[in-house]
Amino acid sequence: MNAPSDVRRVDVIGHRVRADVAVPGSKSVANRALVIAALADRPSVLTNVPDGDDTAAMLAALGRLGLDIGHDGDQVTVGPVGTDWPETTLHAGLAGTTSRFVTALAALGRRPVTVDGDPPLRTRPFGPLHDALASLGASVTTTGDGRLPATVTGPLRAGTVAIRGDVSSQYITALMLVAPLLPEGLTIELTTDLVSVPYVELTAAMMGWFGVEGVEVAPSAIRVPAGTYRGRGLHVEPDASSASYPLALAAVVGGRVGVDGLGLGSVQGDARFTDLLAEMGCGVSRTGDRVTVESGADLRGIDVDMSDVSDLVPTLAVVAACASSPTRIRGVGFIRAKESDRLGDLAHELRTLGVDIHVHDDGLDIGPSASTLRAGRVETHHDHRLAMAFGVLGARIGGVEVSGPGVVSKSWPGYWDMLTAVANA
Repeated sequence: MNAPSDVRRVDVIGHRVRADVAVPGSKSVANRALVIAALADRPSVLTNVPDGDDTAAMLAALGRLGLDIGHDGDQVTVGPVGTDWPETTLHAGLAGTTSRFVTALAALGRRPVTVDGDPPLRTRPFGPLHDALASLGASVTTTGDGRLPATVTGPLRAGTVAIRGDVSSQYITALMLVAPLLPEGLTIELTTDLVSVPYVELTAAMMGWFGVEGVEVAPSAIRVPAGTYRGRGLHVEPDASSASYPLALAAVVGGRVGVDGLGLGSVQGDARFTDLLAEMGCGVSRTGDRVTVESGADLRGIDVDMSDVSDLVPTLAVVAACASSPTRIRGVGFIRAKESDRLGDLAHELRTLGVDIHVHDDGLDIGPSASTLRAGRVETHHDHRLAMAFGVLGARIGGVEVSGPGVVSKSWPGYWDMLTAVANA
């Protein structure tokens, strides 16, 4: 449990909101771009780089590998140095994306690199990625059970590797990002259905932006050709997962919220959240560079497979709690191994707030709960997405106390300030 002083009280927003919200840059885009920039033929300049813990952990890790990292506000310049990494330890904090990406990156070098993280990250699974790297010629040593800390020594060889697709798309992306540097590229055979397909497609799109085109993403295999990343500039678009929280405020409190930079041209799969809100009865407008959500007369429940947008489950769950009919969320059993058990922990805490919610094998059932919502204290379980979702529902209920609110620094350090600003707009 967190100390009483480490609590954020969320007061009710007792009026219809009208706000435009600036959302931080996407950590999914930024962390992929940073790894690619580390392997490119010349420096890259990235703008609108987010300041969350996950991106900070990635930048720190690349610095320890010997890269020249330059900062100027939200602009980052990455000067590549090849793959002659020094023997070192990379600490990823709580960042699953960072830890998995740098594990594969470290396997390109010939000196031992140890990847470690905070205790909650040490409980998360890494075995499938470790096994895949070992099958490609790397030496991977762990304390056991396929978890961190792990020491990785390359080099990798080209060829074919088999890996499950239904545990984490981060394993797949980690292999994809380093594959062009192998002499003949890499074929990744998927032994199970691939989850979070948009994240894999995002990886392929990012690789193409930096000069490695021709990545083939198919249901049974992903093929990455050998190639050379070309250093270039990239403006990191706002984070679609983070944008779900202010957009959800319009749905549960009432009113209108707009976000710039996430219009029809977004490369992120989680931009689909607005489609789900539209299906639930909200008014949605998407133009070339802007999305706006306006609450409708009545929120209705939906039946939805969220395997491709699993990071949005906590956000949709709190919206569903305010709907007039039941919601069924399917296809997301694998999110039990995220920063928290995003099914069990989420359901437990939402019941504290009066939500009618039940866990099933691959998702959640959420009944209409508007009449039973109540104030209470909830735990974040070291999970930024739970914390931010509780903030949204707290704005509907009032008197909700979020214990461990600082975990939002993982992706949006200014989240609570944003919530206050929207309330006062």
